[in-house]
Amino acid sequence: QVQLVESGGGLVSFGDSLTLSCTASGSNFDRYSNGWFHQAPGKERKGVACIHRFNGNNYYSDSVRGRFTISKNPDTTTVDLRMDKMQLEQTGTYYCADTTGTGCLTTVAYDYWGQGTQVTVSS
Repeated sequence: QVQLVESGGGLVSFGDSLTLSCTASGSNFDRYSNGWFHQAPGKERKGVACIHRFNGNNYYSDSVRGRFTISKNPDTTTVDLRMDKMQLEQTGTYYCADTTGTGCLTTVAYDYWGQGTQVTVSS
């Protein structure tokens, strides 16, 4: 069983940067692919970044590629999401998740979820 706790959300201005962190506990950290997902108000949850456990590669959605960076630290069992040049549409709740499956950016592939952290981008 994996427990995930997100932190780092808050209010950020348009164009600024923010880093979210996800701390994992309860199981072997290296077994999982790690993802970050964004749910805008009234919208479905979508994958924005992930690290695939099979090849160690990072994958990004088209809307954030080049602006967001996902990274993991096995020593601290954390997965960070650095978000640069924040856009208004990046407002919403951000969730981290883990899976032992083969999916990476796909929401349904994930087994374990954090409670989410709220990010608001102001103009």
